Amino acid sequence: MLPPGPTPGELTNPQPPTVMFFLIELAIFVLIIAGFWKVFTKAGHPGWAAIIPIYNVYILLKIAGRPAWWLLLFLIPLVNLIVGIVVSIDVAKAFAKGVGFGLGLFFLGFIFYPILGFGSDTYTGNPPA
Repeated sequence: MLPPGPTPGELTNPQPPTVMFFLIELAIFVLIIAGFWKVFTKAGHPGWAAIIPIYNVYILLKIAGRPAWWLLLFLIPLVNLIVGIVVSIDVAKAFAKGVGFGLGLFFLGFIFYPILGFGSDTYTGNPPA
């Protein structure tokens, strides 16, 4: 004999932990978007570019001082991790921050992009390498 299945109420009403996880995820998502928006605005680009997929990476490459064809490198597995780290470090340098802050942008972007966007840092551009 099979155990009884879920009742109809169990299928339609989400459990409280599910709702809580969704709200936490939504808050982190909004925090990341707000941080990107402010960083883009500080760098002289439109803030709305932060919510357009692929275009936001293109703008991030421009802020980092990297060529647009690097966008294709983000499509290659494992290479995209290295390129992401390099771009994050270059974005940090464009705001007169160090390598450690750039690594923070890559690994903990939901914390470091809002710090960069809402902080007093100004966009200095990328000095020639």
